[in-house]
Amino acid sequence: MNYYSDSINQLIEEMSALPGIGPKSAQRLAFHILEMPKERAERLSKSILDAKSKIRLCKECFNLSDSEVCPICADTKRDHKIIMVVEEPSDLVAYEKTGQYEGVYHVLHGAVNPMIGVQPENLKLKELLVRLTKEDVTEVIVATNSTVEGEATALWISKYVKQAGIKVTRIASGVPVGGALEYVDEMTLYRALEGRTEL
Repeated sequence: MNYYSDSINQLIEEMSALPGIGPKSAQRLAFHILEMPKERAERLSKSILDAKSKIRLCKECFNLSDSEVCPICADTKRDHKIIMVVEEPSDLVAYEKTGQYEGVYHVLHGAVNPMIGVQPENLKLKELLVRLTKEDVTEVIVATNSTVEGEATALWISKYVKQAGIKVTRIASGVPVGGALEYVDEMTLYRALEGRTEL
């Protein structure tokens, strides 16, 4: 039975399509938006549309950016000889919050997962190998998630980076197995980075 008008139902449906938002949270968000002043709802709508039209991938590390090169890659104070490889932009943000990492990143946008058809060529792995030939890189830190897919991706990266004669390390297991980096606290991430081991 439909309790709401079509417009409200559609708004609830769109909210529930967001990750981690169940039916009750979607309904709560929809009502919150409906109770906003019109100007605030318009700002929210405009910010979503602006982000969709302006955000692109950094041409160097493939992080989300509103310019050709993201602020991290453009920062000359960062150590561009060390590249940390992460699965998603949210993982990069998690490490940036520690305030301890001074190198640069490479965002894969996923992990190798043949079960759902994600092969190495579907990720930004080829672009990583191209970076290694063009830049003076001394270490690649593999910071993929501690999942089966993350470990498979780490092994793939290790194999090809070692062939390039570059040191490869893996973040320590302070990060729980099966855990996603974006949900791990800053101190655990820092310890994992400090305790990284060579692959």
